[in-house]
Amino acid sequence: MPTEVRVPTLGESVVDAVVGTWLKKEGDQVASGETLVELETDKVNVEVIAQDAGRLEKIMKQEGETVNVGEVIAAIDESATAPAEKAEQPAAQAAPAAAAPAPAAAAPASAPEAETADVAGGVRATPGVRRLAAEYDLDLSKIPASGESGRVTREDVLRYALNRPAAEPAPAAAPAAPTNGATQTPIPPAAPAAPATQPAPAPFDEALGRREERVRMSRRRQTIAQRLVEAQHTAAMLTTFNEVDMSAIMDLRKRRRDAFKEQHGVGLGFMSFFTKAVVGALKAFPRVNSEIQGTELVLKKYYDIGIAVGAEEGLVVPVVRDADRLSFAAIEQEIVDLATKARDNKLSLDELLGGTFTITNGGIYGSLLSTPILNPPQVGILGMHKIEQRPVAVDGEVVVRPMMYLALSYDHRVVDGQEAVQFLVRVKELLEDPETLLLEG
Repeated sequence: MPTEVRVPTLGESVVDAVVGTWLKKEGDQVASGETLVELETDKVNVEVIAQDAGRLEKIMKQEGETVNVGEVIAAIDESATAPAEKAEQPAAQAAPAAAAPAPAAAAPASAPEAETADVAGGVRATPGVRRLAAEYDLDLSKIPASGESGRVTREDVLRYALNRPAAEPAPAAAPAAPTNGATQTPIPPAAPAAPATQPAPAPFDEALGRREERVRMSRRRQTIAQRLVEAQHTAAMLTTFNEVDMSAIMDLRKRRRDAFKEQHGVGLGFMSFFTKAVVGALKAFPRVNSEIQGTELVLKKYYDIGIAVGAEEGLVVPVVRDADRLSFAAIEQEIVDLATKARDNKLSLDELLGGTFTITNGGIYGSLLSTPILNPPQVGILGMHKIEQRPVAVDGEVVVRPMMYLALSYDHRVVDGQEAVQFLVRVKELLEDPETLLLEG
């Protein structure tokens, strides 16, 4: 009886996911522990692995479908593991250029069979990417790969298709792309001037017309969109602004940067100062570190600070736990680790859940001033911005100082305007006198 492949537990409060990319197709041999499919959840992508070796007999859920925890998405025939079958599979998937001699012996069970579906013809690509290349009549071996381990991505195929020289001939006989009924990436229509009989799309040329591309929103992007709209609809969100003189912090970093890195193995950035300043202000104004649950206000006596990080599929907010107990070096190291995981799409759900307050830094992209949106159920978020040399009045004289605008968005249902202003002023005071962070942050 075939072994059922089910959607694994996805994490606290996460009950469903969207089927992303199948890395195997029906009929493929799979090894125990091999990744079969990637599921997209609200926060992270989850790989589903094969618990037993065998042949992928049936795929029940196709790319783009929503599945629930525990739902059966595929079946594996454990009995179909005969060496003869394994020996025949690579030969069937050989490159179509010239017939290669059959292997002398079947590959051992420990051979990298996980790559047979991804490396057909010597090119690393998922079945979905191969279908896309086939519809464009492209030779995958000629497409520059930007994915991990030299994998050709959908973006690589589309980019190559749109910029392929007109004189480049199409492949003589492109192999039929394997299909399991999965949803395909919509293909941009050919430019109007292209001949009707030409199967491949013409290269992009603004003079010939405009082109469009439809791309399915990832589950994460859909959730981000939904949560941002909900935040605006459910919270009485207001924003207050102030500015901070960064002279003291920049001078301290300049004097201590080399010694700090030599001692701790991590750079002394701005985020540790802001994290400590936020913790100090939260201790002084505890309602900013709370959330609404029904008719009750939950005041949190711990300080888990979310740090917004831009990733390929959208903004994520990994959490620095117990930030009040961490040193500057520990905060910097934690932020570096979380940011790296976010950009490599390796964050776990536990690293994204439970923040009590969020810091977002638009300054790294050049933003001078913005209004951050709350990260529910939190009632406060601090926005950092670009440091800019500006003339300011100090002791009756005009001087040029490195200034940064700060923005605090808050839920007016919980935090009054006076409290919000005082909170932001406290953050400003702690940043402009960083020595006090050792005592109050």
